[in-house]
Amino acid sequence: MKRTYMSLAIGMAFGMACALPVRAQQAEAPAKPAEAKKLEAVTVTARKREETLQDVPIAVSAFTSAALFKQNVQNLGDLQGKVPSLQVYAARGSNTTMTAYIRGVGQADPTWGFDPGVGIYLDDVYMARPQGALLDVFDVNRIEVLRGPQGTLYGKNTIGGAIKYVSNPLPTKFGGSAEATIGTRGEKDVKASVGGATDDGVWRGRVAVSSAHNDGFGKNLLTDSRNGNKNTNAARASLGFFPSKAFNAQLTVDGLRDNSNPRGAKLLTTNKFYPTYQPLSSDFDTRGGMAQLNHTELSGAALTLNWIVNPSWTLKSITAYRESSTDTNIDFDTIPAKVADVNAVYKDHQFSQELQANYDAGGSIHGVFGLYYFKGAADGQIHNIFLGSPPYSALGFATYGSTGGSMGTKSIAGYGDLTWDFAPQWSLDVGLRLTQEKKSAVIQNYAFSDATFTRRIATAADFSGAHTSRNASPKVSLAWNASEQMKLYATYSAGFHSGGYNIRANCVAIPQSCRPISDEKVQSFELGSKMSFFDGRLMMNTAAFHNIYSDIQLSVFTSYTLPNGTQGFFGDFTNAGKGHIDGLEQEFAWKPSDNWTVSGNVAYLHTKYTEFMSGGKNIADTQRFTNAPKWSGGLSVENNYPLANGGSIGARVNYTYQSTVYPETTLSPLIAQRGYGLWNAGIVWEVNEPWTLSLQGTNLANKSYRTTGYNIAALGIVTGFYGAPRMVTLTARYKF
Repeated sequence: MKRTYMSLAIGMAFGMACALPVRAQQAEAPAKPAEAKKLEAVTVTARKREETLQDVPIAVSAFTSAALFKQNVQNLGDLQGKVPSLQVYAARGSNTTMTAYIRGVGQADPTWGFDPGVGIYLDDVYMARPQGALLDVFDVNRIEVLRGPQGTLYGKNTIGGAIKYVSNPLPTKFGGSAEATIGTRGEKDVKASVGGATDDGVWRGRVAVSSAHNDGFGKNLLTDSRNGNKNTNAARASLGFFPSKAFNAQLTVDGLRDNSNPRGAKLLTTNKFYPTYQPLSSDFDTRGGMAQLNHTELSGAALTLNWIVNPSWTLKSITAYRESSTDTNIDFDTIPAKVADVNAVYKDHQFSQELQANYDAGGSIHGVFGLYYFKGAADGQIHNIFLGSPPYSALGFATYGSTGGSMGTKSIAGYGDLTWDFAPQWSLDVGLRLTQEKKSAVIQNYAFSDATFTRRIATAADFSGAHTSRNASPKVSLAWNASEQMKLYATYSAGFHSGGYNIRANCVAIPQSCRPISDEKVQSFELGSKMSFFDGRLMMNTAAFHNIYSDIQLSVFTSYTLPNGTQGFFGDFTNAGKGHIDGLEQEFAWKPSDNWTVSGNVAYLHTKYTEFMSGGKNIADTQRFTNAPKWSGGLSVENNYPLANGGSIGARVNYTYQSTVYPETTLSPLIAQRGYGLWNAGIVWEVNEPWTLSLQGTNLANKSYRTTGYNIAALGIVTGFYGAPRMVTLTARYKF
């Protein structure tokens, strides 16, 4: 931590050194003309009221619609490298199921028993399941990424952070856009939106659609089918009633259908049961014997009511319902033999009701207060076939098992966050969240006689249980406007992630796997600065933090000995112990001239387990945090040149880097990804008012890199999933 705080001190000292001459120059120099070059001010609603990014004393990154288009952000996974300390990617064989970590805190298990550690909010509605949450970016106004525990400002508490997807507001006049993309690997995408309003503006509406397709990056050589071919379609429709300036009602419905094939995993080492199948040279080719199945459907509806009661108070109600279903085949071994062939079916639905009251009388007190209710149910059925091919099936080594049941969640919470500007340069922010959350589980795990899964021969778990969490999460933040260019803040906040039950429990082999899982908790201490210099041409935002992380929830593979002497295993879920996370984050943007912009971020993470109990022993010194690279960041250089006809042409070069990362809990050196960097570039030509052309390239050096993988020692399986290879696309957009 000495190095971390030293870096923060250096950053702040540099900022203060810059601020002093700036203040002196402002006192002496004449006012600059209004058209002087400066960075674009970004408006966020991180504290439930509109503020500029530089005014809010929170570690938050924000991207406008224009920035997302220029930086070629096609889905939420493309934010990696653009936000400090963010790891976000498609979960293993999926295309739209999301794995997200912020500052080393998250959850990688996508099954129905476990909640995400990073919350995804679609227009203020919390998405409880990761299936379909790797949202395509279309009809977007902005995306905000908040780092650290969230709860005193949001309906559903999240322990790691939050990603807010904010759609475009309803229009007051007719308009829309259409864009088409073609590219390498058979990329063919279409996005369109259209909206309008009645002459009096009382009724407003908008419809937006997105269709994304490509041929994938590899083949199943056994079945001659494509691996990971993208095939997703999404739509969103909104209708608004605005009878007065004081009241409006907006109804939004959305849906997504993902019919993509599973992404292929690379066999990283020869399977000990079938050594004749050697690893393939391609990162994306497989020889799996299972049918290509990876179907996800997602839909939701939300009714939002806004009422300006008087100049000081605004009330808001958000009523929402969402549901999703997934049917997927997971060929863990990637070879024709049935070493580990799994079919998984997930279903869920959720209802939420949030009531907010915002107070802002234009004086020294601002606040938001809310009540939140959430009721959700998720269930599923997983069929496992292990060693189901000759010779092992003939010798009696084959096992056929199922994991089934449901998990219900009922959460009631009240929250408040109050800001007091008690002096011209000082403000105090205090918040509190009180939560009661109940998890009700039905666990039904059996062994069967054969692959028909009709005759039970053993019971691993058959029970129901309930676990209730009660939590108070406070927040205190002190901010000081050291000058017009500099805001410094110090924050303490706490968050929690409720416990529950392990849906894969095996009460016979590992009795403790059937006990409730405890809540995990984070205490976060943060120092930060928001600085802007040289008439808004240089922005530097810094955050240093120390997180105390306890009762950490981890999904692991636990082995045990079967009656026939062979090794069995199951997916265990346990509270690992304790640890701490120290970090330093820096975001910056600099506009040295009218045409040039340099921007980027850098993050440093130091993670350490202080307690990790296994077999009654503390093995903390041998363990590492997953999805927490020590160093990560990105740098972009952009030139934008205005044209005589009113258009412009801009070129961008971007480089992102992250050091060694361990994406899964076994810490396999074969799956761990060593430090690597990616080159990206783009040219955007705004031809004239309606037309824009964009040529984009990602991973231009065609770097091979893993995002995650499986290591199942009992079955000799070590596989890795790889990030996308070089992609080049050309997009034409028309606005009307």
